[in-house]
Amino acid sequence: MSSAAQEIRIRRLDPRDDRTRFRSGNIDLDRFFQRYAGQNQFRHHIGTTYVATQGDSITGFVTVSSGEMVAERLPKALRKRLPAYPLPILRIARLAVDERFQGHGIGRLLLRAMLELALEMRDRIGCTDVVVDAKPDAVSFYSTLGFKAIELVRGALGDRPEPIAMLLPIRQIEAAVKKTGRSAG
Repeated sequence: MSSAAQEIRIRRLDPRDDRTRFRSGNIDLDRFFQRYAGQNQFRHHIGTTYVATQGDSITGFVTVSSGEMVAERLPKALRKRLPAYPLPILRIARLAVDERFQGHGIGRLLLRAMLELALEMRDRIGCTDVVVDAKPDAVSFYSTLGFKAIELVRGALGDRPEPIAMLLPIRQIEAAVKKTGRSAG
């Protein structure tokens, strides 16, 4: 990836982006990206999608929103010195990489950009943690990056597997970024 044409860039989704060719191998993620990501971002304002691009191709995406979590719902070790009222978090709702680009670190680039966004949120408006709604087959990916599964209020999704809530405290993110330096964004 030495030429400028090969550079992966991460930016906010634009209404003019062609999402129709994106295929991650997960029909639910593809359907969300193609049909609903734009509505959620530009019409309803309930989440923002960031895309990784290489030239004119969208190689991956991540959708985030702000949220809150009550410290009482966290394991005792995580809730030390936290107040009992709702805590501001960054929620990673969806993350996917196009099949043509899987295995090239794009998912990690997208995630790193969102962790840096969480640090910006912490400094601007407050953010204590990043919570990801991990699909069961993505739990190991997030676990290797330091996320820990947590129990939150569960909904009734019928026969669909429920996402597993996983948490990464902002202090861990800050320590990791200081250690490796900022590079995404």
